[in-house]
Amino acid sequence: MREILRQLGALGLFGLRIISSLAPQRGSGHDLVRQLYSVGARSIPIVAVGGAFVGLVMSLQGYRTLTTFGASNALGTLLGLSLFRELGPVLAALLFCGRACSSMAAELGLMRTTDQITALEMMAIDPVRKAVVPRFLAGVIAMPILTAVFCAFAIFGGSVQAVWVLGLDPGHYWAALQGSVSLVDDYGQAFVKAAVFGAVLSLIATHAGYHAQPTIEGTSRATTGAVVQGSLMVLFLDFLLSALFY
Repeated sequence: MREILRQLGALGLFGLRIISSLAPQRGSGHDLVRQLYSVGARSIPIVAVGGAFVGLVMSLQGYRTLTTFGASNALGTLLGLSLFRELGPVLAALLFCGRACSSMAAELGLMRTTDQITALEMMAIDPVRKAVVPRFLAGVIAMPILTAVFCAFAIFGGSVQAVWVLGLDPGHYWAALQGSVSLVDDYGQAFVKAAVFGAVLSLIATHAGYHAQPTIEGTSRATTGAVVQGSLMVLFLDFLLSALFY
């Protein structure tokens, strides 16, 4: 318990240090755009493909279940509510954690190993503001966008499965989806979750990489720890936020 509390305290102090370094400086916009491309744009393919297959599977399994109760026309409702309230932000965050957070932790761990962070400190440049803040902000900004991409491709994949394979009427599918998904309650819940997941995952990844041991093994452990801790934190926060919204 002492070790867990120590780690949580260190993570909180590091988060406060990031917040105190959020003031823009010269060249920070370029660093942010570069990190947005690295952790955001380059994560779109895996998120899009993952979303499409999740939509296909959900549509197939949901149709089999709803047909048992004679409610196959409610497939759009089942797909929309499940995606926006739970599966969309959670699965997008897990994919983001495996793709982007591991990259952030590995890059910062390598900077620590090769003494680049020490060199920034010797040149009177704050390494947190220069190397950590752009990655943190990129994760916070990119996560809601990636969630929207995931949900869009999942809905498209579900519609293809429902209409072209299972033979469901497209009017019933889209009408049920449109009529059941609320802009504030469902879209809002999805994007609030996504923003929280992005902030927490970016904080965990940057903290693990920044404080990695300056060895190859230390970088490897930091990268693995960032993915494992981030994935578990996403599941815990999903339950916490769902209970709060409920």
